[in-house]
Amino acid sequence: MTIYDISVPLSAATPTYPSDPSIEIKSWSDLTRGDHANVSLLHFGAHSGTHVDAPAHFIAGGSKVDALPLESLMGPVTVVEVPTDAMSIDAEFVGNNCNEATQRVLFKTRNSSFWNNPEAGFRTDYTYLESAAARRLTELEIRLVGIDYLSIEQYKSEDFETHLILLSSGAVILEGVDLRNISGGRYELICLPLRIAGGSGDGAPARAVLRTLA
Repeated sequence: MTIYDISVPLSAATPTYPSDPSIEIKSWSDLTRGDHANVSLLHFGAHSGTHVDAPAHFIAGGSKVDALPLESLMGPVTVVEVPTDAMSIDAEFVGNNCNEATQRVLFKTRNSSFWNNPEAGFRTDYTYLESAAARRLTELEIRLVGIDYLSIEQYKSEDFETHLILLSSGAVILEGVDLRNISGGRYELICLPLRIAGGSGDGAPARAVLRTLA
């Protein structure tokens, strides 16, 4: 069994969506200053790095991140490789590459190469999931949909239809995974977002790993 960490490290150099808070990690107490222990102060948005979107992110009264079913976040997953020249994932591609046997899917796109240079900042030209493709995934009763950049939605979308379609169907959205070292195929996904009970419950950073099935 091989374990792959597909989580993006969180640091001040990690890009964030332009409207989200930047990442700040500061020293609260420090052994070198004579304090009894090292304690860090973390300041970042719920959608920083590798993170999960809950229905409450876009749906008033929707389920919060601490209520997401663990059964959706853990289990067999299919990594689907998208051609590197594709700027979006459409319904035809989903129909040809996903089926009823797939409960969870991670799309590996050209976005994964962006993690080679996170210091370059946020990329607005990322590959995204079209709304018709999202609707096709809900018809397949997909429980979790992941993509390898900080949003599954087209940049500067005004209606957020892809998010709304997936979240209203009960699908969990996993964003910001790093699939550079992952080949297409079947794996086991273990994705555990922080169990944040306060706030609006819109989402949470997560540690996500893949394990080979053999």
